[in-house]
Amino acid sequence: MDQNSIPEKLLKPYNPNEEESRIYEIWEKSGYFNPDKCVEDGLARKDDPFTIVLPPPNVTGSLHMGHAMMLTVQDILIRYKRMQGFRTLWLPGTDHAAIATQSKVEKEISKNEGKSRYDLGREELLKRIEIFANESHDIIKGQMKVMGTSCDWSREAYTFDEKRSFAVRTVFKKMYDEGLIYRGHRIVNWDPKGQTTISDDEIVYKEEQTKFYYLKYGPFTIGTARPETKFGDKYVVMSPNDSRYKEYDHGQKIEVEWINGVITATVIKDESIDMEFGTGVMTITPWHSQVDFEIAERHGLDKEQIIDERGKLLPIANEFAGMKITDARAKIIEKLKEKELLVKEEDYTHNIATAERTGGVIEPQIKLQWFIAVNKPVPDRDGKTLKELMRAPIAEKQINVIPEYFDKTYFHWIGNLRDWCISRQIWYGHRVPVWYKDGEIFCDTKDPIGEGWAQDEDTLDTWFSSAMWTFSTLGWPFVNAEDRPEQQDDFRIYHPTDVLETGYDILFFWVARMILMTEYTLGTVPFKNIYLHGMVRDSKGQKMSKSLGNNMDPLDIAKKYGADAGRMALVVGTAPGTDSKISEDKIKGYKLFANKIWNITRFVLSNTSDFSSDSEFTDEDRKEYDSWKEVLSNITTQIDSYNLHIAGESIYHYIWDHFASTVIEDSKALLANSNEKIKKSRQKLLSQILQESLITLHPFMPFVTETIWETLPEKIKGGNKKILMISTWPIK
Repeated sequence: MDQNSIPEKLLKPYNPNEEESRIYEIWEKSGYFNPDKCVEDGLARKDDPFTIVLPPPNVTGSLHMGHAMMLTVQDILIRYKRMQGFRTLWLPGTDHAAIATQSKVEKEISKNEGKSRYDLGREELLKRIEIFANESHDIIKGQMKVMGTSCDWSREAYTFDEKRSFAVRTVFKKMYDEGLIYRGHRIVNWDPKGQTTISDDEIVYKEEQTKFYYLKYGPFTIGTARPETKFGDKYVVMSPNDSRYKEYDHGQKIEVEWINGVITATVIKDESIDMEFGTGVMTITPWHSQVDFEIAERHGLDKEQIIDERGKLLPIANEFAGMKITDARAKIIEKLKEKELLVKEEDYTHNIATAERTGGVIEPQIKLQWFIAVNKPVPDRDGKTLKELMRAPIAEKQINVIPEYFDKTYFHWIGNLRDWCISRQIWYGHRVPVWYKDGEIFCDTKDPIGEGWAQDEDTLDTWFSSAMWTFSTLGWPFVNAEDRPEQQDDFRIYHPTDVLETGYDILFFWVARMILMTEYTLGTVPFKNIYLHGMVRDSKGQKMSKSLGNNMDPLDIAKKYGADAGRMALVVGTAPGTDSKISEDKIKGYKLFANKIWNITRFVLSNTSDFSSDSEFTDEDRKEYDSWKEVLSNITTQIDSYNLHIAGESIYHYIWDHFASTVIEDSKALLANSNEKIKKSRQKLLSQILQESLITLHPFMPFVTETIWETLPEKIKGGNKKILMISTWPIK
């Protein structure tokens, strides 16, 4: 063993804190995150692109372990393809996340200054939000670098920057002009606390123990968990096929004693009523229930508001007017009991909808809002609706979903999709590009000329802008292309993108809408593959949260164990679409693996000082090398098939369980052998496997492998003077 042949760095234990930031700086300075540089230097094939557009993290703070999972999977794919010679673009960016960001800033202002947004005014609030968003962006970008993400930072985008804003206005105007965007009164998710509509994705369902009440409604018994909504119930609905109620005719009027006296009720027969549920009869509250609203729409029924936007009862509730619904419920039931209209009550467990950002209980309301008509035929698309444009690419396998079983979930969601409410009553975000003056409406990408125009106060749902992410980030539309002419080349070369990697929880709310917007705007798919990862949970399978005290910060993990250990712990053992469990013990295990590779390198270098690449393999070593090549071939196949968990596990077990435990242990005797041919063959075997295993492991553990690569003599690197990140993958 030649200790003098070992670089000084390898004589000490591996310390990721001393190496990782230094290595990342080397990568950045090389310029090879940019595919243009790779093509220019002959490291990438000009006509063979591979593209991932990063799902933009929200500028609401810092990244969590779910983001770390996303970044790890994408970076593995990008580094692998870059080493294979693809023209590889990983385009980064962040999302302004309007509701989440404004809510966070408002909470801080309220906590620190005791003021609301209305005290500050729109302009001042927006200034505060921009400061917060910029600070969050810098934190997020720093975290991404710590994780080793090899993004092309020169192309970084933001959903609320000028170019993306112009794309939003362009698509809005096109859809508005073609009648696919309209303004109308429909039922929406209303957050009384945040004072805005919210999307389904911004709802958190919480289990609630409450009562279910059976009430006497004339000759019928009806059931409800929300008696506070029943003041305006003047329609009683049943199935036309229910023989129990055949004596009642559709449209028949009956007098019934109700909460505040006698009312005239109208019988409605509707096919949607489930005869097996309860008594098969229900009264409807069209203003405060999606199901009831749809029944009322079908039959042209009146709709009356019972609860205001602050969650308080309106004058229709008589003596209960002005009360919060939570306070009024018990009092209403007491009155019904006194009037002998309460038949019985039962304990009841159900899920209530709450706003994710504010915690407010959602109150469905009929509001004048902006919507996208998903069931209306799109002009010049053979009569297809937006729903059909969303469905076709998955059904026809133009886009592959990984894992495939999510196809059925996707189709079910599409089948139940309603018109998409895209307006929000907050101040931060893309303002609806519509202006009003004297009954005239103006919609354009630019402000109207002349005085007296008032812009719509609403902003657009964040998903509207992020739905254009794959093509807006590549420079579309090209009206202002003169300030960066190559953007048209970017779009031509890199779109559609190759992979969208994201969590399965936003398959509908973001992924589906990206398909919608891209199919509608460009007539093509946004990406060829969808890779869905699951939630990252703690060792007990619980969701990570601050309240449970089980939250993990990717920065803390990197500082304690190294980013490589965190990356491996996230990806190994985690199949696409499945939730994963992570613990410090698992992460620590991969820190030990990094040390193992370090020690392997020290052994190989100390025993190959006189190594010659011209040496011939013995039959035994040729067999061993061929066995390694089979492992490498399988790893390559698994990455190509998006089975990164299997690929990572394979390289781990080969290095730890075979290379270290068998090949190196056997080598100790062979290297001491007086037979020069046996010794030289074994030196060649160790050198070849070390070199190729470092390349193979690099996408998974980039920092430690690049650090080791620096220490290798050129004869072991095969004369390669390049950094490991751009070395050639060892098998086609």
